[in-house]
Amino acid sequence: MAKLMLGNQAVARGLYEAGVSVVSSYPGTPSTEITEFASKYNAEEMYCEWAPNEKVACEVAIGASIAGARSFCAMKHVGLNVAADPLFTASYTGVNGGFVLAVADDPGMHSSQNEQDSRHYAIGAKVPMLEPSDSAECKEYTKLAYEISEQFDTPVILRLTTRVSHSQSTVEECDRVEKALPEYKKDIAKYVMVPANAIKKHVVVEERTLKLTEYAENSGINTIEMNSDEIGVITSGICYQFAKEALGDKASYLKLGMVNPLPVNLIKEFAAKVKTLYVIEELDDVIETHCRKNGIEVKGKELFTLQGEYFQSKIKQVILNETDEFTVLDEAIPVRPPVLCAGCPHRGVFYILKKLGVMLSGDIGCYTLGSAAPLSAIDTTVCMGASVSGLHGFNKGRKGEFEGKSVAVIGDSTFIHSGVTGLINIAYNRSNSTVLILDNSITGMTGHQNNPANGMNIYGDPAAAVNLEALAKAVGISSVRVIDPNNLTETESVIKEELAKDEPSVIIARRPCALLKTVKHKAPFKINPDKCKNCKACMKIGCPALCWGENGVTIDATLCVGCGLCNQMCKFGAIEE
Repeated sequence: MAKLMLGNQAVARGLYEAGVSVVSSYPGTPSTEITEFASKYNAEEMYCEWAPNEKVACEVAIGASIAGARSFCAMKHVGLNVAADPLFTASYTGVNGGFVLAVADDPGMHSSQNEQDSRHYAIGAKVPMLEPSDSAECKEYTKLAYEISEQFDTPVILRLTTRVSHSQSTVEECDRVEKALPEYKKDIAKYVMVPANAIKKHVVVEERTLKLTEYAENSGINTIEMNSDEIGVITSGICYQFAKEALGDKASYLKLGMVNPLPVNLIKEFAAKVKTLYVIEELDDVIETHCRKNGIEVKGKELFTLQGEYFQSKIKQVILNETDEFTVLDEAIPVRPPVLCAGCPHRGVFYILKKLGVMLSGDIGCYTLGSAAPLSAIDTTVCMGASVSGLHGFNKGRKGEFEGKSVAVIGDSTFIHSGVTGLINIAYNRSNSTVLILDNSITGMTGHQNNPANGMNIYGDPAAAVNLEALAKAVGISSVRVIDPNNLTETESVIKEELAKDEPSVIIARRPCALLKTVKHKAPFKINPDKCKNCKACMKIGCPALCWGENGVTIDATLCVGCGLCNQMCKFGAIEE
């Protein structure tokens, strides 16, 4: 039966139908829902888990593949940076059971710190990459990826983008086809990548690439649609949908379902049939460069940008010189800037840190919003875990000048992901650095996934929970404190005390995310207009429940969760329960 599905949901369906046994991922928008939907299937048939980070997830999937099981891991594009180490060597070892890695790129940076193009990883690792353009293809390409993986003895990357992952189209559901586990046989030459074995496997990888190129030429995954001999378009993924909607029958199309390796003869055949050939691809000029390298004349990035997403109107304007007419609303749409939620336990920490004027090394998570006005507390944000390592480097680089005047802030899930190694470095190499772990009991930014620190697994079952205090002490930090970040007096006092110490320290700011269903909120606060002086002191915390208008400060009772931060800040007692 046909069903409307998100692209990510369709990938999960493809995993189930392909007989996948093991799924291990780390949540990262826009890939997160793949594993969430996969976990809804029978765990006895398809086991799912959240791993501490993408490298671990990839290694789990590789291990399952070596065991003979079909395996899978998913991540966003920056997560592939973390998983690249095992992936590049898995390209040499090959597989036993099929191994597919899904990576979701984010053109336009809707939820990311950079806009990298993951096709370069497929090229660099010399593994095939498939790119679906809608939900139906998400399912079918997922199943096809396992066939390719096992036929060519290779990991396969499935590349998605935000628009494909989060848009919906119809998908035909089929039955699951079980993949029987083969007998496990020890094979040192295949799976032990010491130099003597690896140098031989590199030859195999190059031979495999030639076979995969032939597959790209003849398998039918790359298709030609002839409509016009005037305009030809080479494209893939969501750009195919955009081009079809923009140009319709006024252009012919070479739709690339496999974006690595790319065909040569098929492109030359298509190029010979059209007068003008365009390459439409978001982000980098991967297909365009391939065409030029093989002597095929195309128009590409001289007309289209290297940044952001493409849209139908832009494609139509560039190629057909036609402009779409849009309906303009009479009223301006109110802006909705990203902001920490009302009652967010991180808000009090950032307020105090700004008040103290410290240099703040930040990290990746919803708490990165501590950089937004009026808090404006964060100095740096680079990648997962970099707050801790970066603070150590900053203090060493300034030769101790900022010791006692600088902190790192990192969430509990991000600390597990890659912050603990930075903390080991601080303890081992002794910089006087203070690390604040914002423990809100969940992986917040990607939609409330459990993690190894909160005591529940992907299915919501009880699981071993990392004791952050014990872990910090185990790696060599002797001064470890726990605070309630909603208590501003305690928070300020403890931070000052730890900054004053001549040793590394860890402060765990522990309070659950305000959006967790298990959290019971207090009644909203209200403003007593007779006491309020309109000093705006309460506005400094940037709470969306606090509003400034013609009547001064008001509290939106539909947003306020009674956290009490503003109440603690008012010197006139004007904010009442």
